[in-house]
Amino acid sequence: MAGSTIAVLDVDGTLVDSNYQHALAWYRALRAQGETFPVWRIHRLIGMGGDQLVTALGGDDLERRVGDAAREQWVTEVDRLIDEMSPLPGARDLLVALRERGHRVVLASSGKAQHVETYLDLLDARELAEDWTTSDDVEASKPAPDLLQVALQKLGEPADAPSVMIGDSPFDVQAARQAGMPALVVRSGGFGDDELRDAGAVALFDTPGDLAAHLDDTALR
Repeated sequence: MAGSTIAVLDVDGTLVDSNYQHALAWYRALRAQGETFPVWRIHRLIGMGGDQLVTALGGDDLERRVGDAAREQWVTEVDRLIDEMSPLPGARDLLVALRERGHRVVLASSGKAQHVETYLDLLDARELAEDWTTSDDVEASKPAPDLLQVALQKLGEPADAPSVMIGDSPFDVQAARQAGMPALVVRSGGFGDDELRDAGAVALFDTPGDLAAHLDDTALR
């Protein structure tokens, strides 16, 4: 595999259709603490790690008062919704296409370990991804680059190894830029083309399957 490009893939919203369920889970988790926010505002932050989302939504005061309790409740709410999540069109096809072209594949998820295990089963990806991350692997999640750097470390690769990030949100793109990776983005996160491009996305695709069909037009050709 020497000389191959490493494909670092986000999971939530990129391979698994889960962003709207996560937004609802955060809504319910915060409401359980007596805090109600419009779901659209929460959705705008999905893709950012839970360690940063509460502050981004309501400031330091909200984080101080309910942050830990909301994150704990959020796990429970995701557990209740996870059966409603499913692979996005062509998600496994993308993983197969990357491996067939000789790329190393690592999944960079900031999800809880038990949720990532479910996603791996949904995608039938255990034999396709060489490794994967969870929230246990880093202290600072996206848009910080730490998760992508840890993903490379799990493959025994240096931080400057040739690699491409595949994600669905501006936070993925920002993390990729800080890690020195070009970012290919699928629109399934529900963000606008303009904000994805403004964040630094080099190409946009409707679905993982769409990207798989056009890999030869990207840095992963």
